[in-house]
This record gives sequence, structure tokens and C-alpha cells, in this order.
Amino acid sequence: MASGAGKSAAFMLLVLNVFLYFIVIVISGWAVNHAIVRSPETASSLSIPAKIFPIFFPFGNMATGFLIIFSLIAGVVGFSTSLTGIHNVIQWNAPNLHAAAFSSLTTWLLTLLAMGLACKEIDMGWTDSNLRTLETILIILGGTQMFCTVAIHAGIEDVATRDI
Repeated sequence: MASGAGKSAAFMLLVLNVFLYFIVIVISGWAVNHAIVRSPETASSLSIPAKIFPIFFPFGNMATGFLIIFSLIAGVVGFSTSLTGIHNVIQWNAPNLHAAAFSSLTTWLLTLLAMGLACKEIDMGWTDSNLRTLETILIILGGTQMFCTVAIHAGIEDVATRDI
């Protein structure tokens, strides 16, 4: 792969991922805030095991809590590693690309975990429109992060063969 093609593809995917992960952070943060505000009134009528959990999600289904928490973690990690990945891809040398490859792979695995929970939530039934947006973006991010990881790994091979 030509050096410019891999660099531009990785750069554009990282910029796209920054925006998508920011949207995931905003929607997940809203959902956590909404759940914290509504928990005391909603959870007061629940039985003891559910009442002990400090955050009760009064919307969605039984997979919503896990989806929101893991998507918030994946969003924060993905946003920060995409920002640092942009810097590493601009440098385009072996040490920076290795750092970008590791962080990209870690982010992709966290995104796949959140995407799996989104698929489970879709499978379980009806959800709110905000949660459907979050599920859709997480599924899109699973693909774009995979392509970004592949582009960065291809760049490592390109830089390694160029330096030999």
C-alpha cells in the first residue's frame, strides 16, 4: 500500500471516529444522568435485589444498564484514543504507529463489547429512540473502528518495509 493512501485512510477514519465516539459519550451520559435523577422514585416500588443497585434505568429493557455503562466506557476510551491516534498517524513513523495500533485494537475490542450489548438490546425488544440511535452508532463504530485498525496495521507494514 502506498504510504499516502494508508495515512489518509487512517486519518479520515480516526476523524470520523472522534465525532461518532463524541455522540456516544453524549447519549450515554444523558442516559446515566436521566437514570440517576429518576432512580429514587422508580426504584422505590421494586423488590430488594433491584433496589440495591444504585442506578435503575426506567427506560429500555433489562440489557439497557449494561449497554449504557459499557457504551460510556467505550465512548470515552474511543474518543481519547482516536485523538491520540490522529497525532500518531500524522507523525507516521514506526513507534507512533505501534502505539496507535495497540490503542486502536483495544478500542475496537471495547466497541465490539458495547456493540454486542446493543445487538442484545435490539433482540430483547422495544427501546427508546435515543437508545436506538446509540445502538445504531455503536454498530457503525464497530465497522469503522475495524477498518481504522486495519489501515493502521497496514501502515505499520508499509513503514517497516520502507525502513528496511
